[in-house]
Amino acid sequence: QVQLVESGGGLVQAGGSLRLSCQASGRTFSSLVMGWFRQSPGKEREFVAAINWSGGRMSFADSVKGRFTISRDNAKNTVYLQMNSLKSEDTAVYYCAGSTVPFNTVLVTRRSRYDYWGQGTQVTVSS
Repeated sequence: QVQLVESGGGLVQAGGSLRLSCQASGRTFSSLVMGWFRQSPGKEREFVAAINWSGGRMSFADSVKGRFTISRDNAKNTVYLQMNSLKSEDTAVYYCAGSTVPFNTVLVTRRSRYDYWGQGTQVTVSS
């Protein structure tokens, strides 16, 4: 089993930045594909970004390309989501997720691909 705990959410003005962190414990973190998803009220949970075990392969939703970056530190069992140029439409609960399935640029966007989920952290962007 893997436990995932997100942190770093909060209230920020449009155009600002936030960095989310996701700390993992349990199974060997470095073997997992890690992803970030988000969910706004009344909407389905959507893919944001993902990274393979080494950090050499990444995937981003079109809505965040050029603004968000994803990285990981396997020594610290942590994955990060750096969010820049935030917009009001980025307001959501952000979830960290881990997958035991090898990285695939297309399939990594699917929620069903992930085995482990965190409890989420709220990000609110004020306009």
